Order: sequence, then C-alpha cells, then structure tokens
Amino acid sequence: MRIATYGRPGAGKSTLTGMLADRLTSRGVHVVRIRLGAPLYDLQGIVYQVAGRPLVSPDRQDGQLLNALGSHLRRINPAALTDIFEAKVKEATGENSAAVILCDDARAADIEALDALGFTFVQIWAPDDFRRLRKAGRGDLSPGDENHPTETEITITPHHRIENAGSIQTLLVRARELADGLVL
Repeated sequence: MRIATYGRPGAGKSTLTGMLADRLTSRGVHVVRIRLGAPLYDLQGIVYQVAGRPLVSPDRQDGQLLNALGSHLRRINPAALTDIFEAKVKEATGENSAAVILCDDARAADIEALDALGFTFVQIWAPDDFRRLRKAGRGDLSPGDENHPTETEITITPHHRIENAGSIQTLLVRARELADGLVL
C-alpha cells in the first residue's frame, strides 16, 4: 500500500501523515515515510552551509529557497525528484514487500508519477485562515509563496479527503479512522 498526502501549505499534511504512521505501526504494519522533496531539503542544507549559516535544525524550511530549488530542479529535469523518489520506494518495498509507503509532500507536478507508482491519494483540507495561522506558527526561515508554481493546487479527485478545521484531537480521530479503513 502506498499513500500520498497532499494539500495547501499549512493544511496539516505532515501532521496527518505522522498520525497515520503511528496508527498503522501500532497495528503491526511496517511503515516507511519517504519525502518526495527530500533532495530539496538536502540542497537547502548545502546552500546554508556554503553561505556560512549552517542550519540549526534541518526541519526549519526556507520556503523561498525551496520554491526556487524546486522550480530549477524541475526545469533542468522534470522527473528529477520523482526518479529519486521511485528508487527509494523500490528500495523500501524490496526490503519489505508488505511495507506501507507514506509520502506527505505530493505536489501537482508529481501526481502523474505517483499515480503510476500506485499511490492512494489523501487530500487534507483546512480553511485558509486556519492553515495560514498554522503555517505562520511553524517557525520557517522564510515562508514559501503560496502562488508559486511549486505550490499549484492539486485538482485530482482524491481517494480520501480529510477536513482539518478543528482540534488536533479531531484530526487524530480522522487519521485513526482512515488508517483502520486502509488496513482492513
């Protein structure tokens, strides 16, 4: 099973995916989280190192830099990120064919490749005011531009849709319901 979570910045993709991973793991399922954008985070770290400002935390995002890196990498080779991602998926499933693969950073440009890999799509949606507040509270080094081509809204019909407009507890309940429905 392969699950890709998508949604607008700050909607709760990583939070939901973490909850899914926890629930599936608690049910005895082997879970592997693979980030499609992992090479961009690696490049972000290199850029900061070269600039003489090493990142204190690799989890902090420079949204403007990531937008630019994503655009240029896809300009040079549209399949650069998906080729690396596909190799990681094959490696993970080669090690454990029953593993559930979770991806929490699907982008519009990558949907076709993820679909070809057999991913189930889960959209997480949150009201704009709620997700912008969450995004502002992440402590990013700079915010990404929500209108940047790398943030184009995904318009496919998802297999599952989760609304994240309430408490973290409500989201946890929805994540558990989804996880339980997926493994039955």
